[in-house]
Amino acid sequence: MNHRPRTTTSPAVTTLADPLVNKGTAFSRQERAKLGLDGLLPPAVETLDEQVARAYEAFHGYDKPLNRHIYLRQLQDTNEVLFYRLVTEYLEELLPVVYTPTVGEACQRFSEIYRRPRGLFLSWEDRHRFRDILRNRPYPDHDVDVIVVTDGQRILGLGDQGVGGMGIPIGKLSLYTAIGGIHPARTLPILLDVGTDNEALLDNPRYLGRRDRRLTGAEYDEMIEAFVSAVEAELPGTLLQWEDFATAHAHPILARYRDRLLTFNDDIQGTAAVTLGALSTAANVAGTPLPDQRLVILGAGSAAIGVADMIRTAMVDEGLPEDEATARFWILDVDGLLVRSRGELTPQQRRFARDDSEVAGWDGTGLAEVVRRVEPTALIGLSTAHGAFTEEIVRQMASTCERPVVFPLSNPTSHSEADPADSVSYTHL
Repeated sequence: MNHRPRTTTSPAVTTLADPLVNKGTAFSRQERAKLGLDGLLPPAVETLDEQVARAYEAFHGYDKPLNRHIYLRQLQDTNEVLFYRLVTEYLEELLPVVYTPTVGEACQRFSEIYRRPRGLFLSWEDRHRFRDILRNRPYPDHDVDVIVVTDGQRILGLGDQGVGGMGIPIGKLSLYTAIGGIHPARTLPILLDVGTDNEALLDNPRYLGRRDRRLTGAEYDEMIEAFVSAVEAELPGTLLQWEDFATAHAHPILARYRDRLLTFNDDIQGTAAVTLGALSTAANVAGTPLPDQRLVILGAGSAAIGVADMIRTAMVDEGLPEDEATARFWILDVDGLLVRSRGELTPQQRRFARDDSEVAGWDGTGLAEVVRRVEPTALIGLSTAHGAFTEEIVRQMASTCERPVVFPLSNPTSHSEADPADSVSYTHL
């Protein structure tokens, strides 16, 4: 009878396999002798700068963004110090490869390009064991400062990517470390696998997620509660960031847990904070105070409503009555302007719906007509409708506003409402 030989891993191999301690060719000769690494590495001893130069050349050896993304992920999985030094050294160039827009394709092809585990995958079947699974995190001896979690339903502007949504928490937390300085062992990406309604994924024999339709209703709520309870018990005080949840879940989850633990929704609050900051600066440049802005927002999902809520709050803080601040917004979705007669609106959307009498006599409630009638000072896109801010619409806006503000914010870039350079050229009348 043949028996598979027992294998043990030497401490040296364990060292090289741990991306937090592996220095690769930067291990000195003394370190190699002490750690038993002699013979396991090429003879040359490199400085970190030399490693970065070599890695940068290797990065440019790949011509496609996705292949460059895969290379960077492999580097992160083997030597995190080198990965983060490379990213920070060439941040402007590598940021679009580490995160958006390239991360969108990485999510779409997650099951094809999967190499090594990173973060945790929590499934419905294991909901009673979430606390135990949290203890399986890669570095259980470290406290966790921040968790980024998604259920993969509304990834960027790409929709339901199921288990492939894990690319977003991984990418976002890479930025927390590269830009925010949080130790990578104190970050934890999590994917809540509640199934998928993406037919292409369900039919893909290589799909790595649960082959079931998405949980809904009480079961979905039970899954979220089990997860939050496990985090509270196992990782108290950790910042929990919700990422790319569908509108139907995003607002209720935030409302349910925002006073229970340290948490925020990036689409509702993060995007809103950045947009408010940019709009405040633009308002100062344009000479139109924030409370005097007239805003048309294309898109009525969680991000768009979150942006509107935060800007409205800022207007109120600057002295505008709340009803007048609300009246400064005209929000559209795929069916046109939000009006009160539409019965399918969420409570958050209905707050910004216009009275039907306001649009009486209009030639429809599409974007072009709304811009013509409202004469906005700011046009914000959160719709994923590529090219929606056409030359005609932007020029119409510029004809009634001396310094128009145009923010095409949808991502990835392929879903942006306009190319910023085009908007600049259209407004130079």
